[in-house]
Amino acid sequence: MSDRTTHWDHVYTTKGETEVSWFQDTPTISLGMIRAADSDHTAAIIDIGGGASRLADSLLQAGYRNIAVLDLSVSALEAAKTRIGAAAAAIDWIVADATTWRPAKAYDVWHDRAAFHFLTDPGDRAAYVDRLRSAVAPGGHVIIGTFAPDGPERCSGLPVQRHDSASLSMELGPGFELVETRGETHHTPWRSTQAFQFSRFRRKTG
Repeated sequence: MSDRTTHWDHVYTTKGETEVSWFQDTPTISLGMIRAADSDHTAAIIDIGGGASRLADSLLQAGYRNIAVLDLSVSALEAAKTRIGAAAAAIDWIVADATTWRPAKAYDVWHDRAAFHFLTDPGDRAAYVDRLRSAVAPGGHVIIGTFAPDGPERCSGLPVQRHDSASLSMELGPGFELVETRGETHHTPWRSTQAFQFSRFRRKTG
């Protein structure tokens, strides 16, 4: 078991889903950007580092039917499955590290809220982007939400790498074009605020 897996399994076995700083009852910006990227309810969508997030629930409720959630914590995914109930059987639950995972199919939308910013090592970021490039179909969209440049420097006891759309563009490379960026002031369960940015890119077809 990797150190990352051990860390996140510990987080999700010692805290409830509403007791972590990144908890959102409704992932409004993520849903809006996914709709803007692909309103076709048959679109293949993967939520990277989705953990116990409520995005999968919200996508099901919105009519999307080709949903995958990837996380390295079994405990986090089990919490999400339990909450969703019988409908969880319609979701592809993937236990993997996004830096070493081997995608088995192509996706129309790659979504990541607050996973990429934990990759402070350039080699880990490069490995993540390699998997992203092998998983996102031409014309597909990549949505990455991270702490903004004025956001926190640490989260869950770990250092983070803050980003804006320019730094994410550099990480993804010339095969992806920036479509939009949105800022968010996230309110944690204990009423502090965190500055996030969400950037959406489209994979070039040529």
